[in-house]
Amino acid sequence: MSMIIKILGTGCPKCKTLERLTTEVVQENNFDAQIQKVEDIVQIMGYGILATPGLVVNEKVLVSGRIPSKEEIKKLIESNFNG
Repeated sequence: MSMIIKILGTGCPKCKTLERLTTEVVQENNFDAQIQKVEDIVQIMGYGILATPGLVVNEKVLVSGRIPSKEEIKKLIESNFNG
């Protein structure tokens, strides 16, 4: 079962960077994951984050308000992978 990774953000440059980095990490490590972009502000607020971008793995908010490094993204995905 593939994991669901969500990028929370309204389309700002930081959100796009986080989406690109996360996509690269998933592809480079052959993670079985679907990446979804959440741009609806009401949905984003539903996760309880105050600043974008946000990184959500399997409905768990792992990062908000900053862009983690690719290495950090990789570690976050690995530590939250239930497969």
